[in-house]
Amino acid sequence: MRRAAAAAVAAPLATDPQQLAAAVEAAIASRSPRLGRAAHARALRLLAPAIPPFICAHLVNLYSKLDLPGPAAAALAADPHPTVVSYTAFISGAAQHGRPAPALAAFATMLRLGLRPNDFTFPSAFKAGAAAAPRSSIGPQVHALALRFGYLPDDAFVSCAALDMYFKTGRLALARRLFEEMPHRNVVAWNAVMTNAVLDGRPLETVEAYFGLREAGGMPNVVSVCAFFNACAGATYLSLGEQFHGFVVKCGFETDVSVSNSMIDFYGKCRCVEKAKAVFDGMGVQNSVSWCCMVVAYAQNGGEEEAFSIYLCARRAGEEPTGFMVSSVLTTCAGLLGLDLGRALHAVAVRSCIDANIFVASALVDMYGKCGGIEDAEQVFLEMPQRNLVTWNAMIGGYAHIGDSQNALAVFDEMIKCGETAPNYITLVNVLAACSRGGLTKEGYELFKTMDDRFGIKPRIEHYACVVDLLGRAGMEEQAYEIIQGMPMRPSISVWGALLGACKMHGKTELGKIAAEKLFELDPQDSGNHVLLSNMLASAGRWAEATDVRKEMKNVGIKKDPGRSWITWKNVVHVFQAKDTKHEMNSEIQALLAKLKSQMQAAGYMPDTQYALYDLEEEEKESEVFQHSEKLALAFGLICIPPGVPIRITKNLRICVDCHRAFKFISGIVGREIIVRDNNRFHHFKNYECSCKDYW
Repeated sequence: MRRAAAAAVAAPLATDPQQLAAAVEAAIASRSPRLGRAAHARALRLLAPAIPPFICAHLVNLYSKLDLPGPAAAALAADPHPTVVSYTAFISGAAQHGRPAPALAAFATMLRLGLRPNDFTFPSAFKAGAAAAPRSSIGPQVHALALRFGYLPDDAFVSCAALDMYFKTGRLALARRLFEEMPHRNVVAWNAVMTNAVLDGRPLETVEAYFGLREAGGMPNVVSVCAFFNACAGATYLSLGEQFHGFVVKCGFETDVSVSNSMIDFYGKCRCVEKAKAVFDGMGVQNSVSWCCMVVAYAQNGGEEEAFSIYLCARRAGEEPTGFMVSSVLTTCAGLLGLDLGRALHAVAVRSCIDANIFVASALVDMYGKCGGIEDAEQVFLEMPQRNLVTWNAMIGGYAHIGDSQNALAVFDEMIKCGETAPNYITLVNVLAACSRGGLTKEGYELFKTMDDRFGIKPRIEHYACVVDLLGRAGMEEQAYEIIQGMPMRPSISVWGALLGACKMHGKTELGKIAAEKLFELDPQDSGNHVLLSNMLASAGRWAEATDVRKEMKNVGIKKDPGRSWITWKNVVHVFQAKDTKHEMNSEIQALLAKLKSQMQAAGYMPDTQYALYDLEEEEKESEVFQHSEKLALAFGLICIPPGVPIRITKNLRICVDCHRAFKFISGIVGREIIVRDNNRFHHFKNYECSCKDYW
C-alpha cells in the first residue's frame, strides 16, 4: 500500500487532481504521514492557490485519521470553501482521538456557516459530547439538533450514537427512554445498552439486555457475545458464563479472536486460570490482546511469576512489546519482586520507544505508586505530554497508598481545574482513602456529601467503606454507624471491617461487637475479625468474653493467619515469622537486634507492650515484641543490603505499634530509608519519622 501511494504521488499525471486525491487516499489506507505530506506538498506546488475543495477534504481526512491535530486544523482553515465532508472528517478525527473540545468547536463553526450536518456528522458530535463533562448540556443540545434536522428517531445510526452518549454521560433515565422510543432496535442499539452497562458496573443489566435481544428475535454478534462475557466476568457469574460458552461454541463464535479473548478474561476473573489457559491454548491464532489477557488472568490470581513467564513466551513467539502488552504486564508488578520487574519493563518500554504511550505511562505511574516508588511515579507523571483518567487515578492512588493526603488532594484539584478529564468513582475512592489515611476528616466528609451534586457520581459501597474508615479514625464511630444504617445497599465486609477497626482503636467495645457480629455473618471463616474482636475485648479487660471468642474459633476450626514479613535480596525472597530461628543468618540477625535494642533505648526508645498480647499483627502470644517478623526482616536487610539502598519489607498484616515506633528509631540511628508495605498502606521511615505521621 505504501508503494502504491508513493507511485501515485510520483506518477506522470500527478498534476491531475484526481491522481493527487488517490495518493492522499492511499496514504490514509497505509497510515503513512510521510506519503500524505508528500502528496500535500505536490498539491500545493502544482495546484495552489486554487486547490479543489475535494482535495482539501481529503487532506483534512488524512490528518484527522492519522491523529495529527495541528495539520488537520491547518488544512481545514486553508480550505476557502469548506464543505460538510471536510468538517465531518475533522470532527470525527478529533472525537475519535479523545479531543472533544476542538470537535465541538468545529461542529459549532459548521452550524454558523450554515452547513447542514449529515448522518455521519451527528454520531461524531454525540461522541464528542459524551467525552465532555458528565453534567454538560452539550449532548442533549446535539440531540435537539438531530431532531430538528429530522435524523431522529428514524435514523438507526444516529439514534444509537445518541443512546451511547446518554449512557456515557450517566443520564440513564434519558437513555432508557430513548431506547424505548426507538422504532427499530437493531443489534447495535442492544449492544449500546449492554456495553455501557458493563462499563458502568451494571453487569446484571447487560445480561437482561442480552436476553431482551434474543426475545425480540435478534441475533447477537461478536460485540454482543463479548459484552455478555464481560458482564459475567465483572460479576463473577461463573455458571452462567460456562453455559454461555457452550452456546458460543455451538454458534461458531469461538473462532473469533475477540470472543476467545473475552473468554480468557472471564475465566481469569472467575479464578479459573486453568480454563482460561485451555481457551488460550485452543486458539488457532493468538494476537497481542490474547497474550495480555493471559498475563492478566495469572496476575489476578496471584500468579505473578506465571504472568511474567507468559510475557516472555510472547516475546519468544515474535510478539513485539506493544503498549497494550507492556501496560498489561506492568499490572502484575505490585507483588514481591514488583519494583525490580517494573523497572526492567520500564527499560523495555524506553528501548521500544513506547514509554510515551499514554497507556504505558499510566501503567508505570500505577506500578511505581503501588510498589512504593512514589518519586518514580511523580517523574513519569510530570513528563507525560498528556494524561487520561487512568493516569490521574494512578497518581492520586499512589499518594493515597502512602497517606500523602496533601499531594493527593493537590493532584485531584489539578485534574478538576484542567477540565479535560472528569473524575469517576475510582477517583473519588482514592481521594477519600487519602483523606482517611491523612487525617483530613473535614475535607473527606465534605467530598462524600457533595460527590453526587458536584460530579454526578452516587456513592458506591467503596465510598461508604472509605467514609466509615475516615470517621472511625477520627473517633466519630457513632456517626460512622449512623451512615452505615442509612446506606441504600447492604453494608459489605469492608464497611463493617472499617467500623470494627475504629472501635478497636478507640475502645468502643459495644459498637465493635455489633460490627464483629455482622462480619461473622458475612465471612464466618475470616480469622482476622475474630482475633480483632478478642483483642478489643481483652484490651478493655473483658477477659472472659475474649476467651470465649478464642474458644469459638477453636470449636469451629478457624485458624488465625500467622504474621509474615518478606524481603528480597538478589532476586531471592526471604520470609520471616515471629520468633523465627530457622534462617541461615539467624545468629547475625539476633546479634544485630540486640545491638539495635541497646542503641534505641539509649536514644529514648521504650518498648510498647500495650498490645504485645493483642496487637493487630495477631502475634499477641509472643512474649518478646522485639522478635516480630518485620524486625527480623529489617535486621536481615541491614546486614545484606548495602548503604544508600532503601530497605523494602512486605508484611501480610498491619504493622504493630511497637514495630512502627522501633522502625522510626532505627531509621534515624542507622541512617537508612526503610519502606514497609503492610496490608493497609505504605510506611516510609526516615530520620526518626514515618510518612504516615503515626496515623494508620
